[in-house]
Amino acid sequence: MQEPQETKGRPSAAGVTRDLASRIAQAKRERDREDNRASVNHSQQASGLARGMRVGSEFVAAILVGTGIGYLIDLGLGTSPWGLLILLLVGFAAGVFNVIRVVTEMNAVSPPPPGSDLGPEPDEEERDR
Repeated sequence: MQEPQETKGRPSAAGVTRDLASRIAQAKRERDREDNRASVNHSQQASGLARGMRVGSEFVAAILVGTGIGYLIDLGLGTSPWGLLILLLVGFAAGVFNVIRVVTEMNAVSPPPPGSDLGPEPDEEERDR
């Protein structure tokens, strides 16, 4: 059987489709690999400014939320300034706990610098006893 004259010398439509599909799949795999590599590098290498902004915003947000709720309680119940003062202190405590949580999380993600002294190994502690 002879191919129609307009497709002579060109690959068939099924071959072109298969080739295009394989190239698209390969491009998607490469893009996914690059995205994964970039996200791993970004999460481990947060700059000092980014860390400081996150810690500061966690602290300030907790204080502002506590103060705002205290102010609203004072408006509603007429207990001015006690609701504001008490919830300001509660917001301060919540901010301190948030900072501790965030710093612990950041330290767990970032590896220790090379050559740092991390203390005795667990098996060394058992030998000393």
